[in-house]
Parts: sequence; structure tokens; C-alpha cells
Amino acid sequence: MRLGKTILQSEGTRRLLCRLVAGYIRLVRLTGRWTVVRGENPRAFWQAGKPFIGCFWHGRLLMMPCAWSRGHPIHVLISEHRDGRLIAETIAHFELNTIAGSTRRGGTDAIRALLKALRAKDYVCITPDGPRGPRMRASDGIVRLARVSGVPILPATFGAHRRKVLPSWDRFVIPWPFTRGVLVWGEPITVARDADDAALERARVQVEDALNALTEEADRLVGQSPIEPAAIAGPARS
Repeated sequence: MRLGKTILQSEGTRRLLCRLVAGYIRLVRLTGRWTVVRGENPRAFWQAGKPFIGCFWHGRLLMMPCAWSRGHPIHVLISEHRDGRLIAETIAHFELNTIAGSTRRGGTDAIRALLKALRAKDYVCITPDGPRGPRMRASDGIVRLARVSGVPILPATFGAHRRKVLPSWDRFVIPWPFTRGVLVWGEPITVARDADDAALERARVQVEDALNALTEEADRLVGQSPIEPAAIAGPARS
């Protein structure tokens, strides 16, 4: 573990690793048989020039750059942790911008940056269970951003028939080359500007349920058993 941290402290090594990961993502996309499900949902926003807040679970991050249409500026919220830097430098190879921070309470700089992007009619993307989990459980940061901005949330995910599921908190999915895969989009979710705390909680659950249903759909479409969300007790996170 210490050796890995030491290696990643080298800027040259980190850049090489990110380049290799980006190359692997392209290899998987080009060699596989990938189908886009409900691609008309984001396309309607892109064609109209209307922004949306994209979201997907942290464990389904790897292939999501392939779901994006070039020419539409997007800003992906990434944690300020070391792993976040790796993700940011990797997705930069796909012309995706990043914003460092969190939508948790106290993450005001990140929220301001996200709002600025949305007001410029750019797109933003958030992993609502990142960066620490629980797995496949949404925090309320994304619905609070949707309320303030008046911009709808659009969930997405991917599934792959041949894959490796890492034993990490998020059960990170790595598809193999030459696999059959799907990129799945959901329906828009809107949050009223006058939503109170109870309405925000209903919206948070709606986002969580929609993402879990999409992820289960994606896995079943490629013949895989769905990955279960983490068990959680007590009130929702904020």
C-alpha cells in the first residue's frame, strides 16, 4: 500500500497510469459490442442546448466517458482525494472537465462552480454515492443542486457481460475487451425550486431508486447478476 502511494506521488508515473487507463477504456469500447439504451433522452437535451445534471454510481464510472457526446461541455465533480486526481487526469483524455470538491454541506466552492457551469448552459455530472459511500446510496447533495439550479437530473449507468468486480466499497466494475455491453440512460428527474426538506428526501429516494433500477436493468441486459446496494440503517446522509 505504501509502495503504491509512493509511486503515485510521481507526476510522471501518475500521468502514464492515467494515459494507460484512458487507452484501456478506448480499447474496451472499440473491441466490444456496445449498445446505447434510451440514448434519445440525453440527445433531446443536447440538441436543444439545455443543461442537465448527469449522475451514475461510483462503481460504474469507468465506461461513462463513452456515453458522452463530444461538443457538449461537461464538468464532472471529482473528490479532492488522491484517487480523485487520478480520475480527473484520466477523463481529461476524453475532453471532460472536472470540478474538485463535494456537494456535501460545507462544499460551497464546488456547488458554486457547478452552478456557474449550469448557468452557462454546460452540463455537470455527479456520483451521488461518492467518494466514500455507502455503495449505491444517494446523498442529498444532487437534489439540492437540482433545486437551486432548476435543472433536471438524468441518471445513467453501464453493464458488461465479461467483467471484473473489484472488492472495493463501491464494487468497481471493470469490463474486459471484446465484451458485450450496454450504456443505459434513464428518465429526467425534476426537483421543484420550492421543495422543502420532505420533498427533497422524496427526490433523493427517487434518484437512488432510479439509479438502482437502471443498474439492475443494465446488468440483466448483459446476462449478469445485479450488484446489491450497501445495507444502510438510520436517516439519509447529507
